[in-house]
Amino acid sequence: MSARGSGGGGPGGPPGPDMETAVAEARSPAEAAKLRGLSTQLAVAAAWSPNPKKPPLYLDMPFGDAKQEVLNKWAANAPLVFVHQYIGNLKQYKAIAIDVGDKDGLRVDAGKLHDILDSYGIANSFEIYPGTHTSAVAVRFQNYVMPFFANNLCSGKACK
Repeated sequence: MSARGSGGGGPGGPPGPDMETAVAEARSPAEAAKLRGLSTQLAVAAAWSPNPKKPPLYLDMPFGDAKQEVLNKWAANAPLVFVHQYIGNLKQYKAIAIDVGDKDGLRVDAGKLHDILDSYGIANSFEIYPGTHTSAVAVRFQNYVMPFFANNLCSGKACK
């Protein structure tokens, strides 16, 4: 399991009313991708509150009558909320790595996730690197994430 920058308790909260209008007016994912300041919330919504009956983005945002229901879905998917209920599954992993930038807003929560895993005796590596959430992301994937998976994923009879 790699928790690249995903230790956190949440995506930074719901967007404001001006963003509600901007999302409602987006006619395609490409248009939505151009909305400034909404990339995190849109990514969270796509992962944690998808809605296959709501084109063109196929997701629910925390607006209007659905606000609390969507926020509840987002909160339920936060690693610090669900980690305790999946300890048994996490103990089955061959390796868990967490890395986070020292200027990343998720740094504190990533550290808490590491501490929780340690408290349950689950081996994991934890690294704080210089930078933000997206600093040198291509380099980090090439030099850290991909080698981690290459060394720790297995298939077929090689798995134990």
